[in-house]
Amino acid sequence: MQIKIHDIEWKTGKVKGFLAKELLNLENGSLKLISAEPGNSYPMHTHPDKTEFAYVLEGHPQFKIGSSTYESSPGDCFIFPQKEHHAIINHTGGNCLMLIGAIKSV
Repeated sequence: MQIKIHDIEWKTGKVKGFLAKELLNLENGSLKLISAEPGNSYPMHTHPDKTEFAYVLEGHPQFKIGSSTYESSPGDCFIFPQKEHHAIINHTGGNCLMLIGAIKSV
């Protein structure tokens, strides 16, 4: 199966400044292309039934995982364990582009 990302519309997410293109949505997991606009942040939250990950494609978003804060660069990957509080912050002047995936626990 081929996915032509340019043919998928950007959708406004639950949080202002975060746009998504859904690439995969299965019962046990998902994968989205996420664009975080400058100066926006996805607030601390947790997932009771899944582990999430973020792979940075462009920009330098900041990730908060539990009590730790991480700066990032393209090519960095972060894991958000199930039930662990996490947030994504774009404190830069440009867009940040990430692949965000989730795997539900069995």
